[in-house]
Amino acid sequence: MRAPSPKTAPDEALQRAVTQLLAPLARLAVARGLKFPEIKELLKQAFVHAALESDAAPSAPNVSRVATATGLTRREVTRLSLQQPPARANRSSPATQLFTRWQADRKLRDRRGRPRVLPRQGPAPSFEALARAITRDVHPRRLLDELVRLELVAHDPASDTVRLLEQAFVPRGDMTRMLGFVGDNVGDHLAASVGNVLGDKRKHFEQAVFADELSEASVDAAKKLINAQWRALMAALVPELEDLRLADRRAAGHGGAPPPRHRLRVGLYSFDEAARSGEGGEQ
Repeated sequence: MRAPSPKTAPDEALQRAVTQLLAPLARLAVARGLKFPEIKELLKQAFVHAALESDAAPSAPNVSRVATATGLTRREVTRLSLQQPPARANRSSPATQLFTRWQADRKLRDRRGRPRVLPRQGPAPSFEALARAITRDVHPRRLLDELVRLELVAHDPASDTVRLLEQAFVPRGDMTRMLGFVGDNVGDHLAASVGNVLGDKRKHFEQAVFADELSEASVDAAKKLINAQWRALMAALVPELEDLRLADRRAAGHGGAPPPRHRLRVGLYSFDEAARSGEGGEQ
């Protein structure tokens, strides 16, 4: 019997990285009742589709090659290759777009830089005008009801005005939407990291800073700074991205070319926890 090959440093680093990625996924699955056999099937699908994407002739996949690359049987590869991967939405919802525009648009902020309280109806600046600028497919009242349901805005019937309640789009009580954010935000972040490691042609910006040996009070102070920096970044990015999007749309319309299809996601995250026993201190 042949002895297993000794693991190289990159192999061990890869296993450590995968372990770190799987731990929070396992925590989420256990908390939401997703069983291991279901995760196993999803993982098999992901392996097969990843191997198929790297195949030089995806229209006629080499089952043996995919089986060898994934460690699955030919029968499993054949079965899974017939299944289509779940389609991902390339556009955010109108509610998300409206919330983000309201937060970032300079015309919708007061002298102190805070989002204005808007009249529900009437010419801009109003909630109705903002909603119609985002989409003509959803009635402004429906968008308002959705944002109120998510506890992101409040409507005052007495003055017929609408005000933001949150600084970030975190829909309370909507587990479907929150899980969608997990897949979209963390999925794109992970795709950027993996693409950089594998040397994809497109280089993605993916950086982070780290600090330890902090008190809880210091972490709270840092979070206030993080929130302020995110608001500043969003206020600078959203108008510029909207101008770029409109310019691209006009250019495609004048030249008769198909509309641009690239998408961009920019995020900022923070995470903190108490150090486990044996962690921290000098290295």
